Amino acid sequence: MAALKADYTRAPITPAERVMLEYVVKLTRDATQIGRDDHERLRAAGFDDRAILQITLIAAWFNYINRVADALGVGRQG
Repeated sequence: MAALKADYTRAPITPAERVMLEYVVKLTRDATQIGRDDHERLRAAGFDDRAILQITLIAAWFNYINRVADALGVGRQG
């Protein structure tokens, strides 16, 4: 788990997990850059439409809630 947290690109994960994490990173950095080819890559890795929706919703929710927490100073001292 430490390797995954430190750098998913070097972690011992499955190819499907790597494709999923690449998608999540791209979504997090700039969701407007997500396209049909990204979804096709996920499908080719074994994810169906429902799984793609779930991956997207979970990643988007974490991005949202972290931004809210950052904006409100949650966890910051002082």
